[in-house]
Amino acid sequence: MDAQRRGRGDQIDPADQWVLNPNTGEYELRLTPSGAQSPVSGTRGSTPPPGAGATRSGVPPQRRRRGAPEEPPPGRRGGRRPVQRKPKKAKKALMWTGGTMAFVLVGVGAAGYFYLRHLEGNVTTTDVGSAGASNFSKDEAFSVLIIGTDKRTGEGNEGYGDKGSSGHADTTILLHVAKDRSNATALSIPRDLIVNIPDCPTKLEDGSEKVVPGQQGVRFNRSLGENGRDPGCTMRTVKENTGIQVDHFMMADFNAVKTLTTAVDGVDVCVEKPINDKESKLVLPEGESKVEGEQALAFVRTRKSFGNSGDLDRIKVQQQFLGSLMRKMSSSDTLTSPSKLLKLAEAATEALTVDKAIGSVGTLKDIALELKKVPTKNISFATVPVVDNPAERVKATVVLDQSKAPQVFDMIRNDVSFTEVKEQKKKEKDAEAARLKGSKAPASEVRVRILNGGAVAGSAQKTLQYLQVEEGVTKSENGGNAPAALAKTTLEYGPDEADQARRLAAIMGLSGSALKPGESVTNSQGLPAMTLTLGKDFKGAGVKLDAPVEAADVEKSTADKVKCAS
Repeated sequence: MDAQRRGRGDQIDPADQWVLNPNTGEYELRLTPSGAQSPVSGTRGSTPPPGAGATRSGVPPQRRRRGAPEEPPPGRRGGRRPVQRKPKKAKKALMWTGGTMAFVLVGVGAAGYFYLRHLEGNVTTTDVGSAGASNFSKDEAFSVLIIGTDKRTGEGNEGYGDKGSSGHADTTILLHVAKDRSNATALSIPRDLIVNIPDCPTKLEDGSEKVVPGQQGVRFNRSLGENGRDPGCTMRTVKENTGIQVDHFMMADFNAVKTLTTAVDGVDVCVEKPINDKESKLVLPEGESKVEGEQALAFVRTRKSFGNSGDLDRIKVQQQFLGSLMRKMSSSDTLTSPSKLLKLAEAATEALTVDKAIGSVGTLKDIALELKKVPTKNISFATVPVVDNPAERVKATVVLDQSKAPQVFDMIRNDVSFTEVKEQKKKEKDAEAARLKGSKAPASEVRVRILNGGAVAGSAQKTLQYLQVEEGVTKSENGGNAPAALAKTTLEYGPDEADQARRLAAIMGLSGSALKPGESVTNSQGLPAMTLTLGKDFKGAGVKLDAPVEAADVEKSTADKVKCAS
């Protein structure tokens, strides 16, 4: 790496490579106009970013070295520096870290994007095949599995974790961001949860594929590392046991907590009583303190000093830590500091492993911009509801609490907020009413052909019986299985069937977006009919699709609230 890339060329401070463009109100990466310099790049031979090289008109030049004579820029009298306007609005940067080992960067603000381009070579990727999505969509809800491993990689980490660990899923959080970006949920999955691990196809380094056999009734943390299982296996395990499709993953080791907290000059934490933990080496007074580096790692690893000394209580402490880190990351002190953004980008990319679908800097930037739309007050932390494993005399593992866990999973699958988002819900309701406004045909005149496109087997026939017997939609028929499975139930109707579509939408609880103008099909009587395709979101015959999901009674916290660990 050349001296300029390290920020030492010509004694230039790395922060000096960032200047404020008064035309855009954003920081941009700038190099001196010397033709002999190597471009700042995370990958040799990459193209310099916009603005590298000669200073553009209207953008302030790089700051001079201390003690060097000031030279007026061309075209300006008296060596005056142009007046810089303050940005209209601070750019958010959203980072998460934590876990027994580490949580990981899931976004950086727009100001950090240009530098992140040059650090793309730092990011390690893993091909998880069909376990995740093939790309990132800015228009849909998405779920990212954040994994902290107990693998002892990195300088100074030899004494942590299990000496021979291959890197288990020691800390795992499923981050789900709603389609409308009004809310997000960070759901912690206990490492000692008993699950079924499915067969897992994995890609080997030589390009060949190996199927790792599944296991029944084992700890969740064994879904990674053991027998060569990769993060794709952990993603498949989450889907197998929760029914939630995981789109992407981000994984880090011990160093993420240490480097990221150091980069922001520490994170504020609070404890209800003094801590002197001999195992983690954490020493803190009662009340508020600031932790970074090794002390931050000790804080999220400490178990014996909190609650009942179990992993579930440690998870609560980790969630409180994450909320504090998020508040620190969104503070003006961090957002307006080019040097801090540079350090954060460097630390995060070096600690990060992601799936190939999001391994480019452009995609990481897109994720960041979508994440920053979610208000911190609507970001909820919760833990999968569990109970002690009844099969054990000495309680060491847990199983799903079947009275609560299905509701939690259902809320996430259906984009239901764990916090109230009243204003957004009102807007959605008003917009929905407008879309469905208009005349409705009598139920007896509705002609519809019902297909099963991903619902439970037998759903088409049960829906037919319900519509004919309970709702009077007598001109309906079962069309069998759809050509392909759909995530959402849809109703396609022809140009002259809008009034029929609105009637069936009211009966079924279909949203306006589920109604698809298109073409009619010919039913068994030779008459035009609509096509109702029951998707994976279908809840059962007679259950309206827009029926509110009952909120699960679980303990939760939000990212905007300060809470002391106990």
